[in-house]
Amino acid sequence: MLKNIQEWTLLLAIFGVVSLLGNWVGYDIMPLEAIPGMIVLVLICLVGLILQKLIPVNIPSVAYVAIVGVLASMPWMPGSEQIVEWTASVNLLALATPILAYAGIAIGRSWTDFVQLGWRSIVVAVCVMLGTFLGSALIAELVLRIQGII
Repeated sequence: MLKNIQEWTLLLAIFGVVSLLGNWVGYDIMPLEAIPGMIVLVLICLVGLILQKLIPVNIPSVAYVAIVGVLASMPWMPGSEQIVEWTASVNLLALATPILAYAGIAIGRSWTDFVQLGWRSIVVAVCVMLGTFLGSALIAELVLRIQGII
């Protein structure tokens, strides 16, 4: 368990540093201003990952991370105002960029395994991606029209 925690901490620290740089370059938020929020986010992720290993229920770790994050930011939780203030300086897209890059690299390494599944799986994957894109575009169009933005 200790080895897992060390690996998670290292990986989260790397993502944190890259996200701080993305936050600075893309959104003009100085790293020193965003460091407290990034530390809070890394700690929330770490606690969620540890809970997933400790609790014997088979629930994905992302659910534990989300639950810890929600509980930490609830108004009745001591220090939640400070947590919300700190994490507000970290932009969501600055967080998503390194994670998506890592996912792309992971998929790229196993591309040969993906190709071995056959052409049918590629057709299904393209249909799923197209459906997701069109569904998202349709929902965005409806919400923006209802709000009168477009």
